[in-house]
Amino acid sequence: MATNQQRREAAKRKLERQLVRRAEQAKRRKIVGAGVVGGVVLIVAGLVVWIVNSGGGDDQATAAPPSSSTPPAPTASNIPTERTALPKRTKALPNPTTCSYPEDKTSEPPAKKPAVPDGKNVSSSGTVHITMKSTQGDIPITLDRSLAPCTVQSFESLAKSGFYTDTICHRLGVTELQMLQCGDPNAKGDVTADGRGGPGYAVPDEFIDGMKYGRGLLAMANTGQPNTGGSQFFMVYGKAELQPQYTIFGSISDEGLKVLDKIAKTGIGAVGQDGVTGEPKEPVKFTAVTVA
Repeated sequence: MATNQQRREAAKRKLERQLVRRAEQAKRRKIVGAGVVGGVVLIVAGLVVWIVNSGGGDDQATAAPPSSSTPPAPTASNIPTERTALPKRTKALPNPTTCSYPEDKTSEPPAKKPAVPDGKNVSSSGTVHITMKSTQGDIPITLDRSLAPCTVQSFESLAKSGFYTDTICHRLGVTELQMLQCGDPNAKGDVTADGRGGPGYAVPDEFIDGMKYGRGLLAMANTGQPNTGGSQFFMVYGKAELQPQYTIFGSISDEGLKVLDKIAKTGIGAVGQDGVTGEPKEPVKFTAVTVA
């Protein structure tokens, strides 16, 4: 058993060891602190040298302001020059035929409310020649009754009533979907709100087996649901890899394609919600529509 003297000496040695360890720790802290301070000094010195060399130390020099330029407008490129042939029906439609134009409850109330076509004794043969006069040039189109007699009757009726006059083309595609979409009477050029207007009635689908879209074709827009066409249509000037769910009802003349090419090469102004298409950079407005 240890005596009191032995216990006191053991406690003393323990204390001495503790004091030695504390002294060593304090010494290490001083060394680390000095290293950190030295590192900071070197960094600050480096920044001063960089600022001086870059002109930032000159009292009259100012930092370059952040760039406020916006990315260039997307424009069309690689526009095909070859036309896409109109589809053909393997079996002719009844002539005359009957069409139904029920009330459209899916679109916004139209800014213009035209008369609903009667849909009786509708011809399914022959063509209709229409010129869409626009602020970017005339776009002559030919409607083909043998492809879509109900769509043609509706479009011709709207054109004759002045429905399309003073409306704009609110949507332009310049990449994989190269087309110009028009015919929304409510469109004002705000890409966040356009694209939901119509004539107040719906136009039935008139699809053809094997339909393909491409340069020179005229097709009806819809909501993606069956039989929801209306007044909106799109003119394809280039590529258009689309599912066959948009009625093709006519073609665009060579003169009209030149106008569309010009609009496409000018590009998109504000991109829409899909991040791909948007309003044309140069506004396209129909100033008059003539039916031959």
